[in-house]
Amino acid sequence: MFVQGFVHALRAQSKIVFINVRDVTGIIQIVVTQDNSEFETAKNLSLESVVRITGLVKEAEQAPGGHEIEASKIDVLSVAAPELPIPVVIKGSDEETEAPIRYDYRWLDLRKPEKAKIFKVWTEFEKGWRKYWDENNFIQLYPPSFMSTPSETGADVFEVDYFDRKAYLAQSPQFYKQMAMASGLEKVFMVAPVFRAEQSFTTRHLTEFTGWDFEISYIEDHNDIMDAEEGMIVAGFEQVKKSFPELDINVPKQPFPRITMVEAKEILAKEGIDSPEEHDLAPEEERAISAYVKKEFDHDFVFITEYHKSKSAFYHMRLDENSDRSRRADLLYRGIEVTTLAQREHRPEILEKQAKEKGMDLEPLKDYINFFRYGCPPHGGAGVGPGRFIMSILGLSNVREATYLPRDVKRLNP
Repeated sequence: MFVQGFVHALRAQSKIVFINVRDVTGIIQIVVTQDNSEFETAKNLSLESVVRITGLVKEAEQAPGGHEIEASKIDVLSVAAPELPIPVVIKGSDEETEAPIRYDYRWLDLRKPEKAKIFKVWTEFEKGWRKYWDENNFIQLYPPSFMSTPSETGADVFEVDYFDRKAYLAQSPQFYKQMAMASGLEKVFMVAPVFRAEQSFTTRHLTEFTGWDFEISYIEDHNDIMDAEEGMIVAGFEQVKKSFPELDINVPKQPFPRITMVEAKEILAKEGIDSPEEHDLAPEEERAISAYVKKEFDHDFVFITEYHKSKSAFYHMRLDENSDRSRRADLLYRGIEVTTLAQREHRPEILEKQAKEKGMDLEPLKDYINFFRYGCPPHGGAGVGPGRFIMSILGLSNVREATYLPRDVKRLNP
């Protein structure tokens, strides 16, 4: 048989060379003895060179995986420079290279098995969501990233030159999900890049990230969207648990706790947590309310519902005609917001009214509001941050670690 991969470790002795070769599935030990014609080649390999090694597989208790290969032929497919800019193998008490330098050499950083595992977990998590979407007859759509008008409030948006006019990078595929509802597609999901021109340097914000979005027609209210997302999350966790039994994965139980914003503020006050803003939760409050839910309900998730209109988009439906509260909810997972969802306002006259209340110019919204002038089912949906899910599932310190190539205020490379 043969194995192909990177030279993970090399121990050259006077009469024998041990090579650990790493591929995406793991590490296997190669043995080359002095009487082997490939002995000099083996002895002079550099770490992280790419090799193809042919040989005989033998049992070896001391070797990784309990087997090793006695090499008969070594083909060097690519020679690695002898001095690596960052180490791939961290030895003993050595500290990992600082994150900004690691991200400069992200392709080397991702060679570490524990880093590669992040994206294997992400893949399985997404498989679970897709399983739910497939079993519940969702249609996948692929939204554009160029928009003629910002998809949110107009703040924190990237403006780009688009021939003889201005265009904007999509802050979300919101408008296009809703257009799909007006098209009669009923249930859709999207996996697409999302762009946010936020001057933010936190551990959970990026200027570009991959978003998962879904939208559903013929709902009664935002509780239907919460019910559906719970099913997606459970399917995702079940898939990860099945594929990575060594991880301590708790599949959440349904239903998830649901607490209104007013109730959340009352709980936080009793817990002695200061609230800098009446109608929103600061990061410290998100962590505190999640800790409360864990203590009282033994649950890692909580929906915070019924946001004030000042913290709701113009297209969020109100609880009723005279209410200041909207049919919006945010999902917190272990103290981090991972989802914003809402029932949408599908009545054009109310959309126009709520846009005017927020001081928005109706002219750039003309195409969007036209979606609803010719019949549209009541509908709602959510925007999901899968990177934040993976960050929390694996206990990572920063969402950048759960991002293949992170983009933030300072980073545009590699």
